[in-house]
Amino acid sequence: MNRPIVKICCLFVLLFDFLCFLTIKGQAQEGGQDSIRFSISANDSISNTIIRKADSTFVELNKTKKTDFKPNSTKALLLSFIPGMGQIYNRKYWKLPIVYGGYMGFLYAITWNSKNYQDYWGAYKSIIHDSQEYSRLLQEANGGDVDYKFSKEWTDFLISTDYKSIVNNTSYHTLFKNRKDFFRRNRDLSIILAVGWFGLCMIDAYVDSELFDFDISPNLTIRVDPVLIPSSNFYSRGIGLNCNITF
Repeated sequence: MNRPIVKICCLFVLLFDFLCFLTIKGQAQEGGQDSIRFSISANDSISNTIIRKADSTFVELNKTKKTDFKPNSTKALLLSFIPGMGQIYNRKYWKLPIVYGGYMGFLYAITWNSKNYQDYWGAYKSIIHDSQEYSRLLQEANGGDVDYKFSKEWTDFLISTDYKSIVNNTSYHTLFKNRKDFFRRNRDLSIILAVGWFGLCMIDAYVDSELFDFDISPNLTIRVDPVLIPSSNFYSRGIGLNCNITF
């Protein structure tokens, strides 16, 4: 066999082996990259699944609403017997200064009028008593001078110290009586108004609890249109207005 032919055959075999080696190496590298891609994609899918579940859980937590507060009107009415508790139960804390301010105002009016009534009532009783006693002593003294100690309950209201000429003056009796009646009337009126304020606070708490979730539509409209009224057996033809309220 010729040497050139053998050399050529060997060269072809080496070239074929080299090509096979390159092909196998390329396939191995592609297979390795595919396995890496598969592992990465698998890891990404697991991570995406976990993230998706976490997001869905977060959305569900956000969607869950707390139970809306709805006051009970009966409880609000019963708690209103304690001033301000009905408004506190309804969570209308801004009304508390108004409620307690009203109670304090009426309490001051009752106390002040009652004190003045007691003072003028005592002054009226004492001047009537002193007038009767002083007149009796004058009669017993047959017109002579009488040393009498007048009560401070009515003399403290006067600037003048001539009590002997004042004690029998009916105008002062009338003055003390009128002042007494004036402050008594104001005291009674303050008590009535305080009771009315108490009832008003109870009504406010009850109505507020009943209308706590009352929905006022933003589409509240009123429409007025002219209307032609046809004639009939009872009235003649006329023109009027048609009022439509939408709520």
